[in-house]
Amino acid sequence: MRALALTGGVGGAKLCFGLAQILEPDELRIVVNTGDDEEFHGLYVCPDLDTVMYTLAELSNPHTGWGIKNETFATLSALDRLGQETWFGLGDQDLATHIVRTQMLRQGNSLSEITEHFCRHLGLGHQIVPMSDDRIRTTVETDIGTLPFQTYFVRHRCEPTVTGLRFDGSDSSEVSPGFSESLESSDALIFCPSNPYLSVAPILSIPSVRKRIEDFKGPRLAVSPIVGGQALKGPAGKILAELGEDVSCIGVARQYVGLCDVFVIDELDRDLADDVRNLGMEAVVMNTIMNNNRDKVELARNLLQAVTEADVR
Repeated sequence: MRALALTGGVGGAKLCFGLAQILEPDELRIVVNTGDDEEFHGLYVCPDLDTVMYTLAELSNPHTGWGIKNETFATLSALDRLGQETWFGLGDQDLATHIVRTQMLRQGNSLSEITEHFCRHLGLGHQIVPMSDDRIRTTVETDIGTLPFQTYFVRHRCEPTVTGLRFDGSDSSEVSPGFSESLESSDALIFCPSNPYLSVAPILSIPSVRKRIEDFKGPRLAVSPIVGGQALKGPAGKILAELGEDVSCIGVARQYVGLCDVFVIDELDRDLADDVRNLGMEAVVMNTIMNNNRDKVELARNLLQAVTEADVR
């Protein structure tokens, strides 16, 4: 089986780790949201790409799920001393990634080429690619005004009320070469348990992507990031409520109508399986909470089994 995983955020990275333990490098390609990308202190930062890379390389901070374990922040402290804004916490080891990325971009390398370079040097065999090599930025409409994503997410800690989202630059962007090739060659497509608005919607905003997923010939599976009426991590539940959706796996499932054949919900939401089926998707119930590496691998194994058993349209 050749699987294509669409992901962003900590939950998505965890599942990608599990998939990478089961599938060979030529059997898995991971496409990552880049709507979160931003520049800080003159450096080009790709939070979701880096989270996936660090997670697969087992470098990520186990307490936060993002950043690098045993990180130090001497540079950030020095920047603060010099009167610079330091609300976006870049660690000293993490800064090396952003320095190299920025240098390579200035030398004319694409984001795909740079990510391949990082994966090679981190010893990662599985392909991790950005959704696009073009600049796409998630912008959040809120009750206090229009905010760049990281300003909303980090500086304001997701506290403003969300009234809408837009993905600046997506209309004129193209899918990355690796993403495009995977949409043609993969046997199965997996939406990781990522925020449907902040991680998945930016990917779907690229012209032709939604249509190509609608026409995808193999089984398409999505995992709910909402369990028992709340997000396991991040503001998915809050945003669902603020945009008028049910804060449940059903609210998430509605975002995947027409894009998904199998929708996976947690054991805690077993009583909502019929509601998923009423949306035109097969409902599969399993434990989706990943507290450790064993959980990540077990979920990945169960998902791949569900993919092989899926009744494709």
